[in-house]
Amino acid sequence: MADLHVDFLGKRLAGPVIAASGTFGFGPEYAGIEDLRVLGGISGKGLTLNGQPGNEGERLYETPSGLMNSIGLQNPGVQHFIDHELPAMRRCGTTVWANLGGHTIEENVEGVQMLCAAGVDFIELNISCPNVKQGGLAFGIRAADAGEVVSAVRKVCTVPLIVKLSPQAESIPEMCKAVEAAGADAISLCNTFQACAIDLEKRRPVFNNTFAGLSGPAVRPIALRMVWQAVGAVSIPVVGLGGILTGKDALEFIMAGAAAVQVGTANFLDPKACTRITNEIGQWMDAHGVKTLDEIRGCARYITDCLPLRGKVPEAPPEGG
Repeated sequence: MADLHVDFLGKRLAGPVIAASGTFGFGPEYAGIEDLRVLGGISGKGLTLNGQPGNEGERLYETPSGLMNSIGLQNPGVQHFIDHELPAMRRCGTTVWANLGGHTIEENVEGVQMLCAAGVDFIELNISCPNVKQGGLAFGIRAADAGEVVSAVRKVCTVPLIVKLSPQAESIPEMCKAVEAAGADAISLCNTFQACAIDLEKRRPVFNNTFAGLSGPAVRPIALRMVWQAVGAVSIPVVGLGGILTGKDALEFIMAGAAAVQVGTANFLDPKACTRITNEIGQWMDAHGVKTLDEIRGCARYITDCLPLRGKVPEAPPEGG
């Protein structure tokens, strides 16, 4: 039987699949549906320091092979999460990832301090939130802005810090290098892609904010390309996400070098998606004689047939080679 454990930032995860933020509640909602103990972790609903009501109007809209959302980070706030959701989240039997965003550096710093003191396993810093001091530009667009907020958070963060990147970044490699230099322990990418839909009967955009976030299988090849770029840009672990629907999808990200993966939109289609994908990864490994994920992690980056890789891994070709 394949060993699906993943050693990640000092913790041993039960498997390579983590439930992605915003698609899995805080975990207990799925506890009666699937065995959460086989998951690598649960990234809870995205939090802001003081909470917010979210966007008005249409919030979800299906597209071919995808889902658009304009939720607006509706959440109860950090203190409410600590008091009410965190205790039940700890009982799910897997690692707790607290996903946090903020509109200012100060909000991010205060929120991280509170979450670390509460004893979460990981902080996943979502830098896609608008920076009010930069005219609403998200921290995750320009590498310098991202480096600034990550550096400030790093000074107070006492648990492993994962920085979740936006696909709208000016340059994925430069963004990855900036957050690594600022102290990130790992990177997760990517968040939803900016998209638009028009209601023909109303003759106006479907969403009040015109643009919304696109996720689902339609974005997977682009997300995979970004993960490939990230792995090549930094020496810290990269968690890949974006349109993963099957175990084979997840294995693509791992072969591109991802340490683990997150599964999001698939949870709306199949409430058991996370455990199913975990099982499918194990089944593929058994069928191909692969004992551990380390044997195939990053194998697609090298000139080899990788079926399976054992012993010394060939050196990577030069950049651009």
